[in-house]
Amino acid sequence: MRKQIEGSRAVAEAVALARPEVICAYPISPQTHIVEALSAIVKSGELEPCEYVNVESEFAAMSVAIGASAAGARSYTATASQGLLFMVEAVYNASGLGLPIVMTVANRAIGAPINIWNDHSDAMSQRDSGWIQLYAQDNQEAVDLHIQAFRLAEAVSLPVMVCMDGFILTHAVEEVELPEQEAVDDFLPPFEPRQVLDPDEPVSIGAMVGPEAFMEVRYLAHRRQMDALELIPEIAGAYGEATGRLRNGLISEYRLEDAEVVVVALGSVLGTLQDTVDALRDNGVRAGVLGITSFRPFPLDAVREAIGHVRTVVVLEKALAVGIGGIVTNNVRTALAGTAIPVRTVIAGLGGRPILQESLARMIESVDDLDELSFLDLRTDLVEREIERTRSSRRSGPTAENLLRDVGAVGDPHGVRTPR
Repeated sequence: MRKQIEGSRAVAEAVALARPEVICAYPISPQTHIVEALSAIVKSGELEPCEYVNVESEFAAMSVAIGASAAGARSYTATASQGLLFMVEAVYNASGLGLPIVMTVANRAIGAPINIWNDHSDAMSQRDSGWIQLYAQDNQEAVDLHIQAFRLAEAVSLPVMVCMDGFILTHAVEEVELPEQEAVDDFLPPFEPRQVLDPDEPVSIGAMVGPEAFMEVRYLAHRRQMDALELIPEIAGAYGEATGRLRNGLISEYRLEDAEVVVVALGSVLGTLQDTVDALRDNGVRAGVLGITSFRPFPLDAVREAIGHVRTVVVLEKALAVGIGGIVTNNVRTALAGTAIPVRTVIAGLGGRPILQESLARMIESVDDLDELSFLDLRTDLVEREIERTRSSRRSGPTAENLLRDVGAVGDPHGVRTPR
């Protein structure tokens, strides 16, 4: 069914099509519309049987999902930003226990300073938590990935995090094709857990493991992720046959055949990059775009095959590993190990900073002049002003508030308003 619909509502309807039996809900922007829409669907009786559980925190949401999944129920939750951080202990427990929970992360910056806008800091902070991580380029892909995520999670007995850019996707209204219930039922079989809490066959889920077996448990979790590398394209192919929307599942390639410069990125910025590449191609610049859909597990072989022939690679990152720089970059460099291809990192869009097509065009056109680590559209004047403040005064004040005064967003405590 084709609809003009908000991204969050589309995801809620997609999740409902997967027939979850327990939904654990706690609101946080920008994912709140998802759990709100699901509450209405459950209340209407459209989704039965399903227990919708309002909890007191994000930690509780993941804890309830863990209990429900261990009891044999198909389980779902959603979060963002500080909410994801609040549930971190339980996030690791879910993956360590091998529970196939599906969770939406509406990607949002992490404070401090407080910021509700989009970047990838939240999900990237959990990249090594043992969860599979899938990133949606647009709302159609967000719908499709959620339905596939349930099948994938249950096939490998690992939780799956479906990441979609907060506000940019969650609050965007666009045309989306939602599959029919019958097609989803054919694609996604009923949940058959590998482990279940059953009074008639008692087991301990979450037993303490010492040095004699802990490494093997961790290795098996890694191996299941490696198995997922094979399964993800298979599941994407089966879904494509059912819906007519064929995607690779691991990566997306755009004008790579003869590309000399390739930009690697995740999420909604891929659309802007594709438009930028089209414009540059008209001017003779042989550029291309590689989108990473599956960040965990990371598709090393697929990335190497896709871009192992190019002259230069730029990794555009919407998260910053403070003290080193790029996060995705290290994975791309591993994929290209043994080649002479230079890989440069450009940090962009932190805290919702707009990523403009003209800025991307300049980045690509000047690729040979880029430092190993660059920051797109960084206000160096603001940075230098704050550095000078800290040099000239021991009590220089809070950095965030100082910068807000410098751009004129807040007033000076002494009555002086600094112009932009």
